Amino acid sequence: MDTSTASDLAAPIAAAGALSRQASQSLAQQLAQRFAQRIQQRLLLPGARLPSVRECARHHGVSPYTVVAAYDQLLAQGLLEARKKRGFFVRELRPPQAARGPGARPPAPSPKLVDASALIRGMFQADARRAPGLGTLPEDWLDLGLLQSTLRKLAAQAEDRLLCGYGEPRGDQRLREALSQRLLDLGVHAGAEQILSTVGATHGLDLITRSLLKPGDAVLVDDPGWAIEYARLTRAGMRLLPVPRGEQGPDLAVMRQLIAQHQPRAYVTVSVLHNPTGASLSLACAHELLKLAEAADLLIVEDDTYALFAPSHAPRLATLDQLRRTVYVSGFSKILSPAWRVGYVAASAERITELTETKLLSSLTTSPLMDRAVALCLEQGQLRRHAERVLAKLDAARQRSVRLAEDAGCRFVCPPQGLFGWLDTGMDTERLAQRMMDLGWLVAPGMLFSPTRQPGTLMRINFATSQDLRFWRTLEKVRDELAH
Repeated sequence: MDTSTASDLAAPIAAAGALSRQASQSLAQQLAQRFAQRIQQRLLLPGARLPSVRECARHHGVSPYTVVAAYDQLLAQGLLEARKKRGFFVRELRPPQAARGPGARPPAPSPKLVDASALIRGMFQADARRAPGLGTLPEDWLDLGLLQSTLRKLAAQAEDRLLCGYGEPRGDQRLREALSQRLLDLGVHAGAEQILSTVGATHGLDLITRSLLKPGDAVLVDDPGWAIEYARLTRAGMRLLPVPRGEQGPDLAVMRQLIAQHQPRAYVTVSVLHNPTGASLSLACAHELLKLAEAADLLIVEDDTYALFAPSHAPRLATLDQLRRTVYVSGFSKILSPAWRVGYVAASAERITELTETKLLSSLTTSPLMDRAVALCLEQGQLRRHAERVLAKLDAARQRSVRLAEDAGCRFVCPPQGLFGWLDTGMDTERLAQRMMDLGWLVAPGMLFSPTRQPGTLMRINFATSQDLRFWRTLEKVRDELAH
């Protein structure tokens, strides 16, 4: 398990100033160490291209000879590979293969694993003010008074079984009843017996994968999409089938072709306020998608993590399908606090029974105390009022961030809405991210959201953390430098 703290991870970024000629290490050693730290911490992913020798020398104020010496050290450590006439790339590290006896068959090829480590580490960076690519709300947007008063009230009122017992396998009854009412607001009819509490939405998605899918299954995914979901599916042995995601939803023509060629078992998607584009499914696309799923006997896994950032009437597949072939997943960490890891799955009663068995085997139960805490927030209307305040603040932040981005010469690929914007910077954002990291800014290049790790000119911004004029001026300066 990785025990690095947020400050540990932030240190290389914060300390990444100019190289020192007075240091005990040579300039080449300092430069090599800087890149090595980023590679080892997965802030530079396998396949990422390092700056050219001339570009790196100009940026760090050293001679090309110093850069060549630094890159040679990284080559010797096995962290880089040189590709003829193309440059230096972070090496794909593979575990050593076990020896096979004579005549033994070679192992069957496994799906290429998607690495989400850089994005996960970015989520734990300490200073949201320097992380326009962050995936959560800034700490000062959270209602700590609400969280504290709820916990105090819970401590005063808690039943013994909440304090001493494992809790119910499906989750706290009061939470599931409150969630049933919450789903009714979205137009989804699901009784408490059709709801399972989880340790955040990611846990729910993992239970679905291990209960309703099997290794070797082909799974349709949005492209771009959530890198952690790609990584989770490939580690479970699934074959990813990327479907281009646009402003109205997935490319249905591509989806039809993939269904005909590969007979996928499931489609994992975000219908409303899609991450990273911020787009929402159109009603027409939703209807066509459900017709396709019916004909292909396709399970739909709908991740609605940002449900409380979106209107209740936004088209959701679970609403149109009423959980016949849709499994609905959501949670509260994004709106309440990342520390409150409470999520849930809504599905048919038969599927919930199957998911509950997997939950018992993997984690026994979820925390009855945290389940009840979220139930109190839902029952008393505090969560709804908090969400309304956050949305009002986010609307203002979005307007400012959009203005700053457009003034900096960037273009939004989809209309800005929700928490995230999908931005065309006009240059390779992998290179941009490396240079911005040197200057203390953590951004989220488009490569992180590609199932095939394709570089490009796109990046995700968080409207709540992208209001600093200094960031946009730095981006403009770096883009101009790299262009020349």
